[in-house]
Amino acid sequence: MTPRRAATGRWRWGPRAARTRIIGWVLLLVLLALAVVTLVTWRLLVNATDARMDAALEGEVYEFRQITAEGFDPSTGQPFASVADVLETVITYNLARPNEKFLGYVDGQYRYQSRLQAPVVLGDDPAFTALVGSVTDTVAGSYHSGAGEVRYLAVPVTLEGDPGQGVAVVAYFADQEREAADETARLMLGVGGLTTLLAAGGAWVVAGRILRPVRDIAATAQAITDTDLSRRIPVEGRPADELGELVASVNAMLDRVAGGVAAQRRFLDDAGHELRTPITIVRGHLEVLDPADPTDVRESVALVDDELDRMNRIVTELLLLARAEQPEFVRPQPVDVGALTVDVFDKVRQLGDRAWALEATADVDAVLDPQRVTQALVALADNAVRYTAPGDRVALGSQLTGGELRLWVADSGPGIAEADRDRVFERFARGAAGIRRSDGAGLGLSIVQAIATAHGGRVVLDSVIGRGSTFAVVLPAVLAPLAPDDPAASPDAGTDPAARGGRS
Repeated sequence: MTPRRAATGRWRWGPRAARTRIIGWVLLLVLLALAVVTLVTWRLLVNATDARMDAALEGEVYEFRQITAEGFDPSTGQPFASVADVLETVITYNLARPNEKFLGYVDGQYRYQSRLQAPVVLGDDPAFTALVGSVTDTVAGSYHSGAGEVRYLAVPVTLEGDPGQGVAVVAYFADQEREAADETARLMLGVGGLTTLLAAGGAWVVAGRILRPVRDIAATAQAITDTDLSRRIPVEGRPADELGELVASVNAMLDRVAGGVAAQRRFLDDAGHELRTPITIVRGHLEVLDPADPTDVRESVALVDDELDRMNRIVTELLLLARAEQPEFVRPQPVDVGALTVDVFDKVRQLGDRAWALEATADVDAVLDPQRVTQALVALADNAVRYTAPGDRVALGSQLTGGELRLWVADSGPGIAEADRDRVFERFARGAAGIRRSDGAGLGLSIVQAIATAHGGRVVLDSVIGRGSTFAVVLPAVLAPLAPDDPAASPDAGTDPAARGGRS
């Protein structure tokens, strides 16, 4: 993928440009590391060479002083006759190393030097002769000659009985002596350059493998359309690393998007069907209405009014489900759960002629939305009434247990089959075939589930065919702080509800 101009006029960079940038940064880091290592190594070698030259100069001067201190020529055993003899013997007796030079000066004039070849003849250099030829104390220094830096040590030489003033000089051509360090640095740079090229090739391959998931994500995103959400990023053979997790996360996100779109389509289809049915009924009756027949008019008006009420209920419940996705859907506040349970029980007893029972109340203050919780319990109770007969038992209760607050409605209805327990929470879902169906829109349990989810909880269904069902709204037990004079909430308030009936 190459850089392309976006609608804003700015350049956007794709995976190929990202690959190039990765390689560029890798090479930059390699080059910086190579430069630092080469520079440090070179400086260490140069410092070691300088230290070795200084030690050699000191050693040569020590030998000079040993010879002059004895005052005898080592080769003849006779005393030195003059300063010139001392310098000649000293320079002849000591063997100069490569890049090392011995020089002798008498009365400020150059007289002797060692025989090894040198880049330049220091004895012919007037400036160097003026610098060292007449010193009266030992002097160490550095001199820039035509062959580069010269490190030297000049030692005055005198002999009793000879008025002449001599100077013995040990000099090193430092730049030539450091040539080994420079060669090592050049070798390191050459090897480093080759290594950099190999690193560039390796980085190109590695960056391509690393960015492959990015290319797959881009290709998959481009292949997904409004009607086809089935494409997924290949996951076979991918390592379980961060990029593998990225691929898995993107695939999971696409699954959720596809599921959400599918659910939305089903919802629209079901909502259209539910709303289209009363419209069809109303239109059919109005088409055959006899305006001259008062009885027919009254019956048609009653039917239309009933169907409009059902449509209004469907629309209201749909709007409620839509608001359930908003943060302000629930407004939690401290609530006495026991008192709330009793209040809800008093309300639902008017829903139908049933054997109502209050099984337990949680004597605890919790943080929840009392209106939404009441709405959920009323919906569950209404659901229980729809699927039970007069005189059947319907129970309600609340309990704090295991760090969770449970509020339930249990009935003695026909029960729910295992295969239908997940489906009953879907929108517009109703009872299975063979079981008496209610006249609701099938949104009640969806609303209950939305209320529980908005509180961070869930809805639990426990059912036995022929014996009934228990729908429990399970919420996190966010306890409200009690007043100093309030008794502590009992964690074991209430009793566990028995598994009994109910349907939606």
